[in-house]
Amino acid sequence: MSSDVNFVRQQGFDDAAPGACSVAFPALMWQPRVIGVLVALGLLLQAWQLFLALGVILWWNVAVPSLNPFDALYNGLVASRRGLPRLGAAPAPRRFSQGMAGTFMLAIAVAIRFEWHTAALGIEAMLVIALSALVLGRFCLGSYIFYVLTGRAAFANRTVPWAAATK
Repeated sequence: MSSDVNFVRQQGFDDAAPGACSVAFPALMWQPRVIGVLVALGLLLQAWQLFLALGVILWWNVAVPSLNPFDALYNGLVASRRGLPRLGAAPAPRRFSQGMAGTFMLAIAVAIRFEWHTAALGIEAMLVIALSALVLGRFCLGSYIFYVLTGRAAFANRTVPWAAATK
């Protein structure tokens, strides 16, 4: 499926072959899906501590990508049991996305903690939109922004889910 290939390339694996993407896509989507469940729980409970923890973990992933706990869980629980390739350190576009998400999480934590309800709801809405686009639409806003900011807007436009996969 071309949107799988585009997503994998958008995450920083520019030269990903379509065949390899059938394995890489579910592996790369594992972290956003887990985070999606945790964010839903955080939204339901309005638990600033959960958002704080997620924000810190996501920024840890940016600072020390080889020690990403989500990737370690995927490698231990999924990849090793099914004989799949293990996830390695995230490329720059994926790290940028994690930093962006981590910033949203930390802002939500602060807003909830200090009872800035309107700010919390606004930031939560932006996070839900970005996370929904990622999990449901296969579009990573953070990676897209990364490519635009680094002068690769044409590449970014070729990796949107509705674009035909390129070689």
